[in-house]
Amino acid sequence: MTQTELSLAASEKLKRADSSIGGLLLESGKITPENAERVLRMQKELGIRFGEAAQRLGLINEADIQQVLARQFDYPYLQPGEGSYSPHLVAAYDPFSPQVETLRAVRSQLMLRWFARGRKSLTVVGIDRGDGASLFAANLAVVFSQLGEHTLLVDANLRKPAQHSIFNIPGKQGLSDVLAGRADLDVISHVGSFVDLSVLGAGTLPPNPQELLSRSNFAGLNAQLESKYDVTLYDVAASQTGLDALVLAARTGGVLIVARKNKTHMGDVNALAEQVAQNGAVVVGSVLVDFK
Repeated sequence: MTQTELSLAASEKLKRADSSIGGLLLESGKITPENAERVLRMQKELGIRFGEAAQRLGLINEADIQQVLARQFDYPYLQPGEGSYSPHLVAAYDPFSPQVETLRAVRSQLMLRWFARGRKSLTVVGIDRGDGASLFAANLAVVFSQLGEHTLLVDANLRKPAQHSIFNIPGKQGLSDVLAGRADLDVISHVGSFVDLSVLGAGTLPPNPQELLSRSNFAGLNAQLESKYDVTLYDVAASQTGLDALVLAARTGGVLIVARKNKTHMGDVNALAEQVAQNGAVVVGSVLVDFK
């Protein structure tokens, strides 16, 4: 058998085991069919794992291993620079960091306290503009999708939306247009890098955001979304800019408050919590974010 035939045989062997580390490395282009034969030979001679053999040969690094392991266990994430999303989407680009461990802890609490009790949607709101609520909502949506939950992130900030920039969604119709009867749910964008994540952008910025969110057809829209998705997160304008958050809270029934360290005043958090309760909704929890 020639060297080329050996390489092809090794390639076919790995392809047949398409869920193996070797098969995934080959499929992703991390190794070539020619190198696959070298790796298999070392693996057999030393009795080590395929990934370890490939590393010893200098063909891949630890980051490559982590990425294919994530695919093997249906836990998608991206390498730095991969994709066209915001670099601040740490759940996508740095999923094993302490920041994302904290996000997963928040996800676990929300699953236990809210979504496991039959709830399907939640409003995420900050106090002031720049508190980081939109970015937190985006990262939270990613970790929910990584759990295998069919997740939808809705940009209900009809004043200063951010999700289209975070996820690099082309400017087009979105939530406002759906509520105005000028678009259907086909304007929802599936985020290709994450199997279970979709985003509904804000759409055309209306002159009357609070009134638009208060329309009776919003209840029907929310019911539709809840029937299609396991988790629907609404990112809404900061509470200091209007009463949009209270309108959304009445629709979803629950609110997660985002406060920024050394910036948000506790008095404002308490005031918002009281307003939410007065509107018949529940403050499911609050998170403190810290960034420069």
